[in-house]
Amino acid sequence: MVEINKINDNIYEVPIGYRPGMRVPGRIFVSAALREMVEPGTVDQVANVAGLPGIVKYSMAMPDAHLGYGFPIGGVAAFREDDGIISPGGVGFDINCGVRLLRTDLLAEAVQPRINTLIDALFEAIPSGLGATGRLHASDQQLTEAFINGSAWAVEEGYGVEADLSHCEESGHMPGAQPAQVGVKARKRGRPQLGTLGSGNHFLEIQRVEEIFDEAKAKQFGLFKGQITVMIHCGSRGAGHQICTDHLEVLSKAVKKYNIDISDKQLACAPLGSPEADNYFGAMVCAANYAWANRHIIAHWTREVFERYFPGSKLDLVYDVAHNVAKIEEHQVDGKRERLYVHRKGATRAFGPSRNEVPQAYANVGQPVLIPGSMGTSSYVLCGNDRALDLTFGSACHGAGRVMSRSQALKLFTGQNVKAALNRDGIVVKATSPGMLAEEAPQVYKPSGDVVDVVHNLSIATKVARLVPLGVSKG
Repeated sequence: MVEINKINDNIYEVPIGYRPGMRVPGRIFVSAALREMVEPGTVDQVANVAGLPGIVKYSMAMPDAHLGYGFPIGGVAAFREDDGIISPGGVGFDINCGVRLLRTDLLAEAVQPRINTLIDALFEAIPSGLGATGRLHASDQQLTEAFINGSAWAVEEGYGVEADLSHCEESGHMPGAQPAQVGVKARKRGRPQLGTLGSGNHFLEIQRVEEIFDEAKAKQFGLFKGQITVMIHCGSRGAGHQICTDHLEVLSKAVKKYNIDISDKQLACAPLGSPEADNYFGAMVCAANYAWANRHIIAHWTREVFERYFPGSKLDLVYDVAHNVAKIEEHQVDGKRERLYVHRKGATRAFGPSRNEVPQAYANVGQPVLIPGSMGTSSYVLCGNDRALDLTFGSACHGAGRVMSRSQALKLFTGQNVKAALNRDGIVVKATSPGMLAEEAPQVYKPSGDVVDVVHNLSIATKVARLVPLGVSKG
């Protein structure tokens, strides 16, 4: 077995030859302590991705990386337009699972005495859990418009305000949606779920800004110590899952049709420019736009709840980032500007000030990078840096990263004990089931601070603020 090489304190290389068929090396961005938490299977997945056609520079894994479907969760890879591929395994089933952060003008001491009431109200206002259906009851035409226009459609329907759009990645919608490539079952699953939180690690969290690392950038993002923020973490619900499932079936056949050699059937893919690739990309964009609309609606209902208990309070959008998506971007490769399909699966875009994709409000510093914690641990706001363009195609981690399966968690924890422990730490939590709390116990995740330190120390994205949970509504 070829050994993994340590490049420096936060970069490990999986050399060509680690597994047969690798076209480029792998890069795993972890500290020595986090390296011990990376399963051998995750390293194998990094190596498998390195064998895909048209891959550029490296197959990469962020510091929160763990075993996923096809790509590792935390995986990043870019493919040339002329000879590369697109793979649903590099995007994930929950297309555009992402994070939205709202800043308030409220201080923690005003909110904390009413945190139980507030969490109860949010839990009631925003449906959550596996298969949850929303308050919206979208028509088929509305669903199509959400697929095409994302957050802009939500604003037109009266959810949120237009100013929010300039504070979303891609302004809350990607071009290139092809609703005709979304199957009947995906539409049926997606129609009733707009405005719902979902299950698993999805959450709505009321937080306090506990620590400021960079005063100037915090001011730019509108953050200050003692402030109340609200973080929303969810994605494209059943619509995205079904879109991925449907197109995986098609792309599994495309591998044989186009004679693509893959080392893992979960890396089913199609050559860029082929009908199969174009159809998947158009359907994926529909799911991504659905997810932005979904978070936009949830944010609107969150504002309504705060208005009920804190009349006149402001909840402004700091930013909204996507985690699971493939995007067409231009990057420098060997001194030449190239158009690439960048897959980020459990990874956050982290663009610095040189990129015109950064919203005007943050153009002089770089985009906000939002890294959620794990229910009982800190979340972080970072700022993207141009350094990330050279290292990771402008990508950072997306969370803490699991170290334990849900089945293992259920053997070790009970929902009652997890809730009691969180309560002792001053964190109010409400969930659809005790089992969900057990599966998402803070102990099943890597320490969020250790994960964030890696990208900070590499100057991929630098720390701006640390947020601690006060109350959590879980699916």
